[in-house]
Amino acid sequence: RQLHQRGHDIVVLASEASMYIKEGTFYTLKRYPVPFRREDIEGAFLKLGHGVFENEPLLQRVVKTYKKVKKDSALLFSACSHLLHNKELMASLVESSFDAVLTDPLLPCGPIVALYLALPAVFFLNSLPCGLDFQGTQCPSPPSYVPRALSLNSDHMTFLPRVKNMLIFLSESFLCNVVYSPYGALASEVLQKDVTVQDLMGSASVWLLRTDFV
Repeated sequence: RQLHQRGHDIVVLASEASMYIKEGTFYTLKRYPVPFRREDIEGAFLKLGHGVFENEPLLQRVVKTYKKVKKDSALLFSACSHLLHNKELMASLVESSFDAVLTDPLLPCGPIVALYLALPAVFFLNSLPCGLDFQGTQCPSPPSYVPRALSLNSDHMTFLPRVKNMLIFLSESFLCNVVYSPYGALASEVLQKDVTVQDLMGSASVWLLRTDFV
């Protein structure tokens, strides 16, 4: 709204299955087709929420979480792939000569679009999993000293908390590789050069973090 009031023209990109992005008076909404329905996304989120309250053995929960993450991330990745391979829409974005891309890099489709359009990217986010924000900003976050999210560790860890921290770090890396590795290959295909997920996360000109990082 502030950008619109200052005289800027804003275009919002959203898939046809988007749950919350609607038409607005202060921006132009462009939708693109995806191979799934809004109900599929809504069902995935509801199942994720219900799963938090299920009381299952740890190993069973880990396996179940892995399967769900793999399934849901494939669904969201397909949306990004359909956007980037929509030649008509991408051509119209190139012709529009935008000034910047504002995006949440939780799923790094926006950064790929920004690189494709050769535009500065502004990352507007709450947080990123697996320390991807630290990687993108090249900020050190050694697991021996920096407690991982939800570990309940303090910044003064003895040996056992550090072991716990490292195990969480390794499990995060495994799960995040499942979710994020396809985006590196997709970006490399679209941009016609080798691109890693860390390259995508490090492509922002400005990071706007709406979280308490203390």
